[in-house]
Amino acid sequence: MPPNESILDALRQRRSVRNFMPEDVPDALLSQVLTAGTWAPTAGNVQPWFFYVLRDAYLKKKLVDAALGQSFLATAPVVIAVCADLDRARAGYQRRGEQLYSIQDTAAATQNMLLAAHALGLGACWVGAFDEGTVSRLLELPGNHRPLALVALGRPSRATRDPGRRPLHEVYSEIE
Repeated sequence: MPPNESILDALRQRRSVRNFMPEDVPDALLSQVLTAGTWAPTAGNVQPWFFYVLRDAYLKKKLVDAALGQSFLATAPVVIAVCADLDRARAGYQRRGEQLYSIQDTAAATQNMLLAAHALGLGACWVGAFDEGTVSRLLELPGNHRPLALVALGRPSRATRDPGRRPLHEVYSEIE
């Protein structure tokens, strides 16, 4: 069976988008992006993710402060806070589920959402640099929900450049 070129193309063409049109993201597209997150691989099918969708201008502006001044969060029509439900993660795999698998699973969910956004003609940017405690307080998250990523989402307002990647020979080695 030949590889699905559209998937490989999406992997090559997806970019981090930090400049957005002011128009809102239609609920139908947002639903597809969030659903793509739920299709991510997950240790033991625990599915420890929980997504908070923010459209409120005040909250997005406050996120900028929590995210070390990343001002594009305030101009994105939607910001998704990707959280790990630590109770679900612990129930599946105790300490390792909470400390490792929940991070891996939510990272995979985040990547799925970025690829879905690209496929739907949206732009997105994964933000990992933020103060977790501040975000938790700002969004009034339950104690078992740990914010691990923020995803800015909207229609891109301009083209992005190819940032380049290290050549394959620099990033792998065969072990015999």
